[in-house]
Amino acid sequence: MVKVVAKSFGKEDKLEEILVLIKELVAKTVIEEGCIKYEIYQDKKDPRIMIMIEEWESEEALNKHMASEHFKRIVPQMNALREKASEMNICERVF
Repeated sequence: MVKVVAKSFGKEDKLEEILVLIKELVAKTVIEEGCIKYEIYQDKKDPRIMIMIEEWESEEALNKHMASEHFKRIVPQMNALREKASEMNICERVF
């Protein structure tokens, strides 16, 4: 199993646009083979910060997701609405 924690930093005046894109990304991702969990959280103190917590059956499933049509189409659109580059950690369970 693989977990991903990604943090996105949206431009304040682009939050509604980002949320529309995220909603589509989630809807298409949760039905992918190998996707166990794909959740989006918004920071309570700073709503520009979106945190994606993902769980995948394998790194292969994650790689297929990142090569999918919707990922390759939506993520660049989101990048244009961000203040800075996203942070992403791919993790595996230790204990």
